[in-house]
Amino acid sequence: MEGTPRGNVALVVENDPTDDARRLGDWLTGGGLTLDVVRPHAGDPLPADLDGYAALVVMGGEQDAFPGESGERASPWFDALEGLLRKAVRHKVPTLAVCLGAQLLAQAHGGTVERSTEGPEIGVKLVARRDVADNDPIFAAVPFAPDVLQWHRDTIVELPVNAVLLAASTHYPVQAFRVGGSAWGLQFHIECDTEMFAAWAMDGVATLADLGIDPIEMLEQVDAAQDDVAEVWRPFAERFAAVALGRTPHGEGGQRSLPLLGPR
Repeated sequence: MEGTPRGNVALVVENDPTDDARRLGDWLTGGGLTLDVVRPHAGDPLPADLDGYAALVVMGGEQDAFPGESGERASPWFDALEGLLRKAVRHKVPTLAVCLGAQLLAQAHGGTVERSTEGPEIGVKLVARRDVADNDPIFAAVPFAPDVLQWHRDTIVELPVNAVLLAASTHYPVQAFRVGGSAWGLQFHIECDTEMFAAWAMDGVATLADLGIDPIEMLEQVDAAQDDVAEVWRPFAERFAAVALGRTPHGEGGQRSLPLLGPR
Protein backbone atom coordinates (compact mmCIF):
# COMPACT_ATOMS: atom_id res chain seq x y z
CA MET A 1 0.00 0.00 0.00
CA GLU A 2 2.78 2.42 0.92
CA GLY A 3 4.15 4.28 -2.07
CA THR A 4 1.17 3.49 -4.33
CA PRO A 5 -0.95 6.27 -5.86
CA ARG A 6 -3.96 7.13 -3.74
CA GLY A 7 -5.75 9.78 -5.79
CA ASN A 8 -7.35 12.74 -4.09
CA VAL A 9 -10.11 11.21 -1.95
CA ALA A 10 -10.07 11.67 1.82
CA LEU A 11 -12.08 9.31 4.00
CA VAL A 12 -13.94 11.38 6.60
CA VAL A 13 -15.30 9.45 9.59
CA GLU A 14 -18.18 11.26 11.31
CA ASN A 15 -18.56 9.80 14.80
CA ASP A 16 -21.50 11.92 15.92
CA PRO A 17 -24.21 13.80 14.00
CA THR A 18 -23.44 16.93 16.04
CA ASP A 19 -19.88 17.19 14.68
CA ASP A 20 -19.56 17.08 10.91
CA ALA A 21 -16.56 18.39 8.97
CA ARG A 22 -18.29 21.72 8.26
CA ARG A 23 -15.69 24.46 7.68
CA LEU A 24 -12.81 21.99 7.80
CA GLY A 25 -14.46 20.05 4.99
CA ASP A 26 -14.72 23.21 2.90
CA TRP A 27 -11.06 24.01 3.50
CA LEU A 28 -9.94 20.49 2.60
CA THR A 29 -11.90 20.50 -0.65
CA GLY A 30 -10.49 23.95 -1.35
CA GLY A 31 -7.07 22.35 -0.99
CA GLY A 32 -7.87 19.80 -3.69
CA LEU A 33 -9.28 16.84 -1.78
CA THR A 34 -12.58 15.11 -2.45
CA LEU A 35 -14.39 13.93 0.67
CA ASP A 36 -15.92 10.48 1.13
CA VAL A 37 -17.96 10.89 4.34
CA VAL A 38 -18.78 7.75 6.31
CA ARG A 39 -21.25 8.01 9.18
CA PRO A 40 -21.01 4.91 11.40
CA HIS A 41 -23.39 6.56 13.88
CA ALA A 42 -26.03 6.23 11.13
CA GLY A 43 -25.10 2.65 10.29
CA ASP A 44 -22.50 3.20 7.57
CA PRO A 45 -19.79 0.51 7.68
CA LEU A 46 -16.17 1.52 8.00
CA PRO A 47 -13.90 0.27 5.23
CA ALA A 48 -11.55 -2.54 6.17
CA ASP A 49 -8.52 -0.61 4.96
CA LEU A 50 -7.46 2.67 3.37
CA ASP A 51 -6.65 1.42 -0.12
CA GLY A 52 -7.35 4.17 -2.64
CA TYR A 53 -7.61 6.94 -0.05
CA ALA A 54 -5.27 9.92 -0.03
CA ALA A 55 -6.06 10.81 3.59
CA LEU A 56 -8.05 9.91 6.67
CA VAL A 57 -9.96 12.53 8.69
CA VAL A 58 -11.63 11.53 11.97
CA MET A 59 -14.09 13.91 13.58
CA GLY A 60 -15.22 14.43 17.18
CA GLY A 61 -18.27 13.50 19.19
CA GLU A 62 -19.84 13.36 22.61
CA GLN A 63 -18.59 9.84 23.35
CA ASP A 64 -15.69 8.88 25.60
CA ALA A 65 -12.74 7.41 23.73
CA PHE A 66 -11.94 5.05 26.61
CA PRO A 67 -14.04 2.03 27.65
CA GLY A 68 -16.52 2.37 30.49
CA GLU A 69 -16.33 0.52 33.80
CA SER A 70 -17.93 -2.52 32.17
CA GLY A 71 -15.21 -2.56 29.51
CA GLU A 72 -17.64 -1.70 26.72
CA ARG A 73 -16.79 0.99 24.18
CA ALA A 74 -19.03 4.04 23.93
CA SER A 75 -19.60 3.25 20.24
CA PRO A 76 -19.37 -0.21 18.68
CA TRP A 77 -17.20 0.91 15.77
CA PHE A 78 -14.37 2.37 17.89
CA ASP A 79 -12.26 -0.81 17.82
CA ALA A 80 -12.43 -0.90 14.01
CA LEU A 81 -11.73 2.84 13.80
CA GLU A 82 -8.66 2.51 15.99
CA GLY A 83 -7.56 -0.28 13.67
CA LEU A 84 -7.87 2.10 10.70
CA LEU A 85 -5.86 4.72 12.60
CA ARG A 86 -3.08 2.20 13.16
CA LYS A 87 -3.13 1.22 9.50
CA ALA A 88 -2.96 4.89 8.50
CA VAL A 89 0.21 5.41 10.52
CA ARG A 90 1.73 2.11 9.41
CA HIS A 91 1.12 2.87 5.73
CA LYS A 92 1.81 6.60 6.04
CA VAL A 93 -1.65 7.71 4.95
CA PRO A 94 -1.90 11.36 6.06
CA THR A 95 -4.37 11.59 8.93
CA LEU A 96 -6.08 14.49 10.69
CA ALA A 97 -8.02 13.66 13.86
CA VAL A 98 -10.11 16.22 15.77
CA CYS A 99 -11.04 16.14 19.49
CA LEU A 100 -12.53 12.65 20.05
CA GLY A 101 -10.72 11.63 16.87
CA ALA A 102 -7.42 12.82 18.36
CA GLN A 103 -8.09 10.89 21.56
CA LEU A 104 -8.77 7.73 19.53
CA LEU A 105 -5.58 8.34 17.52
CA ALA A 106 -3.54 8.57 20.72
CA GLN A 107 -5.24 5.58 22.31
CA ALA A 108 -4.85 3.44 19.18
CA HIS A 109 -1.08 3.82 19.49
CA GLY A 110 -0.71 3.19 23.20
CA GLY A 111 -1.60 6.58 24.66
CA THR A 112 -3.96 7.13 27.58
CA VAL A 113 -7.19 9.13 27.63
CA GLU A 114 -9.08 9.91 30.83
CA ARG A 115 -11.75 12.21 32.22
CA SER A 116 -10.00 15.47 32.97
CA THR A 117 -9.57 16.41 36.60
CA GLU A 118 -9.69 20.04 35.45
CA GLY A 119 -13.30 19.75 34.32
CA PRO A 120 -14.66 20.63 30.86
CA GLU A 121 -12.79 23.08 28.64
CA ILE A 122 -15.29 25.14 26.68
CA GLY A 123 -15.21 28.28 24.55
CA VAL A 124 -12.63 30.39 22.74
CA LYS A 125 -9.17 29.60 24.05
CA LEU A 126 -5.51 29.98 23.14
CA VAL A 127 -3.04 27.16 22.71
CA ALA A 128 0.74 27.53 22.60
CA ARG A 129 2.68 26.08 19.69
CA ARG A 130 5.87 24.35 20.80
CA ASP A 131 9.28 25.02 19.23
CA VAL A 132 9.46 21.49 17.81
CA ALA A 133 6.55 22.44 15.55
CA ASP A 134 9.03 24.49 13.50
CA ASN A 135 10.03 21.19 11.88
CA ASP A 136 6.51 20.04 11.14
CA PRO A 137 5.22 20.36 7.55
CA ILE A 138 1.78 21.68 8.51
CA PHE A 139 2.35 23.20 11.96
CA ALA A 140 5.45 25.25 11.19
CA ALA A 141 3.43 28.21 9.88
CA VAL A 142 0.94 28.22 12.78
CA PRO A 143 1.46 31.31 14.97
CA PHE A 144 2.75 30.98 18.53
CA ALA A 145 -0.64 31.31 20.28
CA PRO A 146 -3.56 30.82 17.88
CA ASP A 147 -7.24 31.05 18.74
CA VAL A 148 -9.08 27.74 18.89
CA LEU A 149 -12.55 26.57 19.88
CA GLN A 150 -12.81 24.07 22.72
CA TRP A 151 -15.52 21.74 23.93
CA HIS A 152 -14.30 18.62 25.70
CA ARG A 153 -14.26 16.99 29.11
CA ASP A 154 -11.70 14.23 28.50
CA THR A 155 -8.00 14.68 28.00
CA ILE A 156 -4.98 12.80 26.72
CA VAL A 157 -2.83 12.25 29.80
CA GLU A 158 -0.13 10.24 28.04
CA LEU A 159 0.88 10.32 24.39
CA PRO A 160 2.18 7.33 22.44
CA VAL A 161 5.95 6.85 22.63
CA ASN A 162 6.33 7.76 18.93
CA ALA A 163 4.34 10.99 19.23
CA VAL A 164 5.60 14.57 19.09
CA LEU A 165 3.82 17.25 21.11
CA LEU A 166 3.14 20.25 18.87
CA ALA A 167 0.88 22.49 20.99
CA ALA A 168 -0.04 22.69 24.65
CA SER A 169 -1.93 24.71 27.25
CA THR A 170 -1.63 25.11 31.00
CA HIS A 171 -4.44 22.88 32.23
CA TYR A 172 -4.67 20.54 29.21
CA PRO A 173 -1.05 19.80 28.28
CA VAL A 174 -1.79 17.85 25.08
CA GLN A 175 -3.49 20.13 22.54
CA ALA A 176 -1.89 18.99 19.29
CA PHE A 177 0.50 16.20 18.38
CA ARG A 178 1.81 14.09 15.55
CA VAL A 179 2.15 10.31 15.56
CA GLY A 180 4.88 9.08 13.22
CA GLY A 181 5.43 11.23 10.17
CA SER A 182 1.93 12.07 8.97
CA ALA A 183 -0.85 11.60 11.53
CA TRP A 184 -1.94 14.76 13.37
CA GLY A 185 -4.28 15.02 16.35
CA LEU A 186 -6.00 18.22 17.52
CA GLN A 187 -7.71 18.27 20.92
CA PHE A 188 -9.48 21.49 19.92
CA HIS A 189 -12.05 22.17 17.21
CA ILE A 190 -11.29 23.98 13.96
CA GLU A 191 -14.30 22.68 12.02
CA CYS A 192 -17.25 24.29 13.76
CA ASP A 193 -19.02 27.45 12.76
CA THR A 194 -21.14 29.50 15.17
CA GLU A 195 -24.28 27.54 14.30
CA MET A 196 -22.65 24.25 15.29
CA PHE A 197 -21.27 25.70 18.50
CA ALA A 198 -24.70 27.16 19.35
CA ALA A 199 -26.25 23.70 18.99
CA TRP A 200 -23.64 22.32 21.40
CA ALA A 201 -24.43 25.15 23.82
CA MET A 202 -28.14 24.37 23.65
CA ASP A 203 -27.50 20.70 24.42
CA GLY A 204 -24.98 21.58 27.12
CA VAL A 205 -26.83 24.38 28.86
CA ALA A 206 -26.65 22.59 32.23
CA THR A 207 -22.89 22.14 31.87
CA LEU A 208 -22.45 25.81 31.05
CA ALA A 209 -24.51 26.77 34.09
CA ASP A 210 -22.38 24.54 36.33
CA LEU A 211 -19.25 26.25 34.99
CA GLY A 212 -20.71 29.73 35.38
CA ILE A 213 -20.50 30.39 31.64
CA ASP A 214 -23.04 32.77 30.13
CA PRO A 215 -24.08 31.05 26.86
CA ILE A 216 -24.97 34.30 25.05
CA GLU A 217 -21.66 35.91 25.94
CA MET A 218 -19.78 32.75 24.99
CA LEU A 219 -21.50 32.53 21.58
CA GLU A 220 -20.71 36.18 20.92
CA GLN A 221 -17.05 35.39 21.58
CA VAL A 222 -17.22 32.32 19.34
CA ASP A 223 -18.77 34.33 16.52
CA ALA A 224 -16.19 37.11 16.91
CA ALA A 225 -13.35 34.55 16.76
CA GLN A 226 -14.49 32.86 13.53
CA ASP A 227 -12.39 35.04 11.21
CA ASP A 228 -9.28 34.62 13.37
CA VAL A 229 -9.79 30.86 13.50
CA ALA A 230 -10.15 30.72 9.71
CA GLU A 231 -7.08 32.90 9.18
CA VAL A 232 -4.89 30.31 10.91
CA TRP A 233 -6.62 27.00 10.39
CA ARG A 234 -7.78 27.28 6.80
CA PRO A 235 -4.15 27.44 5.56
CA PHE A 236 -3.35 24.66 8.03
CA ALA A 237 -6.05 22.45 6.45
CA GLU A 238 -4.79 23.35 2.99
CA ARG A 239 -1.25 22.34 4.01
CA PHE A 240 -2.63 19.02 5.22
CA ALA A 241 -4.33 18.57 1.85
CA ALA A 242 -1.02 19.33 0.14
CA VAL A 243 0.67 16.59 2.19
CA ALA A 244 -2.13 14.16 1.30
CA LEU A 245 -1.78 14.99 -2.39
CA GLY A 246 1.99 14.56 -2.32
CA ARG A 247 2.76 18.23 -2.90
CA THR A 248 4.47 18.62 0.49
CA PRO A 249 6.75 16.02 2.11
CA HIS A 250 5.57 14.19 5.21
CA GLY A 251 7.01 15.01 8.59
CA GLU A 252 9.72 13.00 10.24
CA GLY A 253 8.89 10.47 12.92
CA GLY A 254 10.50 11.08 16.27
CA GLN A 255 10.37 10.76 19.99
CA ARG A 256 8.60 13.29 22.12
CA SER A 257 10.91 15.74 23.84
CA LEU A 258 9.41 15.89 27.35
CA PRO A 259 7.28 13.85 29.74
CA LEU A 260 3.60 14.12 28.87
CA LEU A 261 1.93 12.74 31.94
CA GLY A 262 -0.74 15.12 33.10
CA PRO A 263 -2.79 15.15 36.29
CA ARG A 264 -4.80 11.98 36.76
